[in-house]
Amino acid sequence: MLSFSEKALDLSNRVLLSRNDLYEVVRPLRRFKKRHNIDPNRLIPYTGFTLMATRILVVDDEPWVVQSVRSYLEAAHFEVFAAYDGKEALAQFDAHAPDLIILDWMLPEMDGITVAQHIRRRSNVPIIMLTARVEEEDRITGLETGADDYVIKPFSARELEARVRAVLRRSTGGTSSVLEVGSIRLDHEQRQVRVSGEPIELTAMEFDLLAFLMAQPGRVFTRLELLEAVRGDAYGGFERSVDSHIKRLRQKIEPDPHEASLILTVFGVGYKLAKESGS
Repeated sequence: MLSFSEKALDLSNRVLLSRNDLYEVVRPLRRFKKRHNIDPNRLIPYTGFTLMATRILVVDDEPWVVQSVRSYLEAAHFEVFAAYDGKEALAQFDAHAPDLIILDWMLPEMDGITVAQHIRRRSNVPIIMLTARVEEEDRITGLETGADDYVIKPFSARELEARVRAVLRRSTGGTSSVLEVGSIRLDHEQRQVRVSGEPIELTAMEFDLLAFLMAQPGRVFTRLELLEAVRGDAYGGFERSVDSHIKRLRQKIEPDPHEASLILTVFGVGYKLAKESGS
């Protein structure tokens, strides 16, 4: 008979857990929480030392989807909070200040796009959108609201965890180097950008795109090159999503977003950062 950990590993390779599979994971977790008098709404696995767990808010109107994702992420040492509609998602966001949000598109009370728009007015917390929509225009709509990644249902729990870790690395990682091109100053370690001395708030994706362009000012990159540089080669076919991120990046750093002078379009090819960049 497989142990609980072996079951969880086996389930991670399947398409998002069925209800029967879910119970194989959830029941041992419930018994563990009850036996050790742990709040049933949270579980930070013991690792031998005290640590601050990364907080993730999972939002979906399907309780079994929330529970399966929650169980898998808790087993991976994340602290997980849940919401089942758009209004509850905003309340949980205010209450727990999550480090990342997994947000379903189709929600009661308030849809995921509207929730993302509300959150983006106040925070640059990474957002991963979940949806069954497969059309390119739908993906672009999600990205234009400020989503950092996009996962199409059905998906495997293992893939979702990989996406979560990748987005968190982009939003918190970095090197100690500082890049300066013209009026733009980018600090990898602090994940900060200033334009003409003024601080600019960027999402993880926007920051990484700008950092990549600043590393080689004047060089033209195709959309695919930019996408692969910041997200990896698993994102082929999503090149047009770069346009949405560049558009939002221009709105934040350009003196006049309608007359780009920093991030330039090379028609038929892609984008480049101007060598002088407003200096």
